[in-house]
Amino acid sequence: MANPFVHAELQTNDPTSARKFYTSLFGWSLRDVPMSGGTYTMIDVGVGTGGGMMLNPVPGAPSHWLAYVGVDDIDASTKKAKELGATVLVDVTEVGTFGSMSVITDPTGATLAMWQPKK
Repeated sequence: MANPFVHAELQTNDPTSARKFYTSLFGWSLRDVPMSGGTYTMIDVGVGTGGGMMLNPVPGAPSHWLAYVGVDDIDASTKKAKELGATVLVDVTEVGTFGSMSVITDPTGATLAMWQPKK
């Protein structure tokens, strides 16, 4: 399938409670990695699309899950989304040595992230 979902990220206001809840509910394996401004927790689900969790970067916003779709060209995909009526919330941003991402809100108001791994 072209452009599959490749990552699911929990942006939570209570990382400690979220860790306890999801490991107890699903038995996910969690691994903390340092990131600018705090810690990012990688979620290893075994088989299927994994993800991560982090402290919600938007003060006052509710905790939520953000789905990432894999793209071959993050710049072109972000530009095309905007041309099709999306609002770019986070423009193309490099994420360490791992790849690049952007976050959009589609014309219906749904938020989605795009991801291009480093080649």
